Amino acid sequence: MSPSRPTPTRSDHQQFVVNEGWRQVPSAHHETYELDLADGRMLRTRISRPPSKTTYGARMWDHILRDQLDVTADELWACVRDGVAPDRAPDDVPDQVDDAIPVDVVNLLIGRLGLTHRDLVGMTRQEAISRLNEYWSTGR
Repeated sequence: MSPSRPTPTRSDHQQFVVNEGWRQVPSAHHETYELDLADGRMLRTRISRPPSKTTYGARMWDHILRDQLDVTADELWACVRDGVAPDRAPDDVPDQVDDAIPVDVVNLLIGRLGLTHRDLVGMTRQEAISRLNEYWSTGR
């Protein structure tokens, strides 16, 4: 923890997830929250009950920031103190979506042509469609 930042508490942890708009999910022993990201990942964090002024140790807090919340300490404190949510918009999602192979094409390549998932890695949308067109025109 830096001298310019307070020692993080369970309440700070909860304030972050509330401010960023995480959804609470049922859990018997913890306050559990999830957040769906635009890149398809889902983040999940748990806060021991009750969310209080109980503090976290440095190693635990580093784990929570890195592995559960996926933010820097500065992003967390900006959200907790000022309500500024972290910028989670990935820069490359529109390109990935534009070049994504449609699921029906994937299913045909696997089911009809016998390709494997490994064969499809790195294949562009146009390459996949070309493979199907070749199959339909030549039967191979």
